[in-house]
Amino acid sequence: MNNLSRPTFVDLFSGCGGFGLGAELAGFKNIASVDIDPNLQYSYKLNFPNSKVHLADVARLDSKFWKSAIGDICPDLVIGGPPCQGFSRIGLRKPEDPRNNLIDHFFRQVMILRPKLFVMENVEGILDVQNRCVLEEAISVVSGDYNILGPFKINALDCGAATSRKRVIVIGCLNEFSLSSIQDRLVSPTVHPITVAEAIGDLPSPNLPLFKSDYGYDWWKYASNATPSKYAKELKKIYSNVGAQFSTEMLKSGLITGLMKTKHTETVIARFADTTPGSIDKISRYPRLSWEGHCPTLRAGTGSDKGSFQAMRPIHPQEARVITVREAARLQGFPDWFVFHPTIWHSFRMIGNSVSPIMSKYLLTLAREVFDLKAAA
Repeated sequence: MNNLSRPTFVDLFSGCGGFGLGAELAGFKNIASVDIDPNLQYSYKLNFPNSKVHLADVARLDSKFWKSAIGDICPDLVIGGPPCQGFSRIGLRKPEDPRNNLIDHFFRQVMILRPKLFVMENVEGILDVQNRCVLEEAISVVSGDYNILGPFKINALDCGAATSRKRVIVIGCLNEFSLSSIQDRLVSPTVHPITVAEAIGDLPSPNLPLFKSDYGYDWWKYASNATPSKYAKELKKIYSNVGAQFSTEMLKSGLITGLMKTKHTETVIARFADTTPGSIDKISRYPRLSWEGHCPTLRAGTGSDKGSFQAMRPIHPQEARVITVREAARLQGFPDWFVFHPTIWHSFRMIGNSVSPIMSKYLLTLAREVFDLKAAA
């Protein structure tokens, strides 16, 4: 296998595509993406026009489905972050939550697809005493056929993102492949973390006039006097194999979406203004970002089936408001061409549920090395 032949991947529980984006940028080619939530999957179809997106329940997929979806192809890589609400340290933490069983179904799909490599991510809570046995039992499904690395914990901050997002990772490879050359870098990433200022300092304010509405989204102009950081410049890059055409064309014209402003009462605005950057608002418990610091973990809230609860949204370090969708996207590591949903609520759900593309690219760039080393041997 060489650089002219991109290794293939299947994206399970694909959501809006944070994990999948990292795979694409690391040099893999998508052949199938699966998710059960049409709202979370909404932007996947836009941002990955060359991907085959399936609205389906991973728990119900069998060999017949895969035969229809990808034929006789055996993917090189399977990635996925099974829904983690039942393991999360935030919320009810119910061991009997049926979503906990999706861990089993991820590994069952691995055994059906027989990829050369798989990467699974989940929340820290999956390693808690009451949950650890669920993970270990799920891994046992593949342990006879795959060499397993993990579970181990890494933080998106240490992979070069601007937000703290600790995740548990499990990686497996078939016996003819080896993870030994990349193991230390996988387990202990040491990339310099990005500050809030580097991530969002050049973005236009939602207080500026709206430039135009088109393609179902609102668009703003970048500030002409802003100087983007190296991190921001990287997220402004356009790629040939990913990105909705309308969004990349807008970006080339100096326009960006995702700056819809959340409405606050005068009382809330005054309270946010009095909250010192780096501290927490006493009423909402929202943290106020500081330019020199990092963003706490961005959370998703719940879907309509679980009450439609809104997650915490950090307060901007300078303006008395919560951050915009685009600011959240930048902090998480999504490029400026990446479009979410026309509504603020669904957009924040997408971002809060996603794997940081920065962390994904870090992990899967190392995984790509495994394939290249095997090809060179």
